[in-house]
Amino acid sequence: MTNALAVGDRVMFDDVEHEVVAVSATMVRLVNPDGEPMAVSPMHLVASDGFRIISAGAGQVRRSRGLAGQSLDDLPEEQAELARFWERHLIELDTGLPPGSSPDARARPEYDPGLPLREREASKAAELTAAGICTSVRTVQRMRARYRSGGVRALVDGRSERRTSTYARTDERVAEAIREILDGETTRSTGTRDRLRRRVEAVLVERYGEGVVELPSKATFNRLVAGLSTGRHTFGSAKTRRSAANRPAGPFTATWASRPGQHVQIDTTPLDVLAVFDDGIARRVELTAVIDVATRTIGAGVLRPMGTKAVDASLLLARMLVPELMRPGWPQALAMSVSRLPHRSLADIDDRMEQAAGKPVIVPEVIGCDRGKVYLSETFIRSCETLGISLQPSHPRTPTDKPLASYCAPCG
Repeated sequence: MTNALAVGDRVMFDDVEHEVVAVSATMVRLVNPDGEPMAVSPMHLVASDGFRIISAGAGQVRRSRGLAGQSLDDLPEEQAELARFWERHLIELDTGLPPGSSPDARARPEYDPGLPLREREASKAAELTAAGICTSVRTVQRMRARYRSGGVRALVDGRSERRTSTYARTDERVAEAIREILDGETTRSTGTRDRLRRRVEAVLVERYGEGVVELPSKATFNRLVAGLSTGRHTFGSAKTRRSAANRPAGPFTATWASRPGQHVQIDTTPLDVLAVFDDGIARRVELTAVIDVATRTIGAGVLRPMGTKAVDASLLLARMLVPELMRPGWPQALAMSVSRLPHRSLADIDDRMEQAAGKPVIVPEVIGCDRGKVYLSETFIRSCETLGISLQPSHPRTPTDKPLASYCAPCG
């Protein structure tokens, strides 16, 4: 009867369908639908109740499925091939013959089913290492255990099936609740991460019930909050947080200036600088500066005591329209005559250019400002009208409408 059995046959044994994967004179190797191999004597197999040959010569194992019928079609081809590679070697390790062997094939000596399993595992590890796959006996044992418990699917590298997530293993409902609470922190007083955690926990209990959604550990929660609150200043200055939240969306098209004076910006900023005044007392000062958008040139700047007046801003506009004369003590390198500006041709037009510093004279067409009382005053508005300048105030609480002047003033 054993001569009638061949590798690839499917037989019934103990009321379970098995596949014959190896046949010898003293032993028949079977594999059940779960991928678990077993060895029985030919006489015991044939004499068992219900034994029969279901199909002869079933052929080699299908490439896209393991012995347990597990599909690998959803995996990258490289990962699927690696799993099938291990499957073939593990079947040979257990049965003596790889799947798809011819009926008259015999096991290689080092994989004779009669040898101790330890010796066969060592032989398989040495064979794989010699083939360029650096492995060990322990790796072979681990892969064999995974195959016996989970079939060919268990041989797939887990990293290929691991789903990447922005929040690792954290429940998405927790991340959603954190985002919701962070949005509400804009108008609240600056709190702590512990307060935020308590509020998130209360929202989850109210929304899903007690104990349904579990919060991560405190360290994980804080890391998650740090990632979701980037740029919000949730635990920093309340003023900065509200200013950042008030930032408008980007325009459909970028605003730009193609020539000097087409658009300039003006701003006043207190400086962390003390100046000694005529009365001998040191006080803080403010810097008011005008910058040209097209050339990024600082058209004019002035330091004044705290409390800049409208007339100071108006005089600053006037200083843009005239040459900046060299002052005593300034090095000659600052003179217009040594700059890249067309000094000679300009000096022929205006005698003041002869002793001018290397700062261009820019005539503003449009000037952008914030809604401070200095720039919306009647004095400044009339000065702009007199000079033929269009005044363009920014939107309320929107410093990004004049970013260049806001950036330039504190660095002036």
